[in-house]
Amino acid sequence: QVQLVESGGGLVQAGDSLRLSCVASGRTFSELSMAWFRQAPGKEREFVAAITRGAVHTDYADSVKDRFTISRDNSKNTLYLQMDSLQSEDTAVYNCAAYSLHGSFWSKNPNEYRYWGPGTQVTVSS
Repeated sequence: QVQLVESGGGLVQAGDSLRLSCVASGRTFSELSMAWFRQAPGKEREFVAAITRGAVHTDYADSVKDRFTISRDNSKNTLYLQMDSLQSEDTAVYNCAAYSLHGSFWSKNPNEYRYWGPGTQVTVSS
């Protein structure tokens, strides 16, 4: 099993920045594509960003493109999400997730991810 735990969330003002981290246990982190999802109250879970195991490819939701940056450090078993120019609509619980299959597979569909962290709250006030 792979266990994930997020950190770095908090309460910030619009325009501020946060960096979320997701630390993975287990020996398979470097073999898995990773992603960030978020869910705001009363809304569906939303894809935010994904990165392949070797960080060759990244993808972002249109709503966060040019503001958020996903990265990973496989030597530290850690996934990051740098969030700049935060807006109130970014308020949500953010979860990191690991894809179900080893390799370069990834998806925007949360149902295709096997491992999930408990989440970290990001609240942006205007």
